[in-house]
Amino acid sequence: MGSAVIFGMVVMVAGLNVTLSANATNQPQTLSRGWGDGIIWVQTLEEGLYKAMASQKPLMVIHHLEDCQYSQALKKAFAADQHIQKMAAEDFIMLNLLHETSDKNLAPDGYYVPRIIFIDPSYIVRADIAGRYNNRLYAYEPEDIYLLKQNMKAAKKLLHTEL
Repeated sequence: MGSAVIFGMVVMVAGLNVTLSANATNQPQTLSRGWGDGIIWVQTLEEGLYKAMASQKPLMVIHHLEDCQYSQALKKAFAADQHIQKMAAEDFIMLNLLHETSDKNLAPDGYYVPRIIFIDPSYIVRADIAGRYNNRLYAYEPEDIYLLKQNMKAAKKLLHTEL
């Protein structure tokens, strides 16, 4: 085999290796965005509302930002909690939003992240299901995971008693 052919094969294999390495680190982002790959996520608020009504399950909307340390910390705790993952997958229609919506109903006390809002299948925003902070009613931090679980259970129970 000539040296030019061997050199060409080495360059080709090296190029393939670089391509494979780049693809391994730049996987396409799923709709979960790290909040739980075992959960079926809807893409838009409209889709979420439709599926909530059709399935008679509450819609859980998570507002967050990729470059927000508080959003990242909550995401890590949310994704690590198996009970929350199970409830989210089985009992809720799930939506996580990176971009703020113009719907003021999804920001009853302001636009901040992270913020979690529950909406029942009749399109009522559950303003009564809130976190522990007086100045950010729908904010949760990693240490609030137990409260978030309780609020998810409340959203399910209220759903069944109101319909």
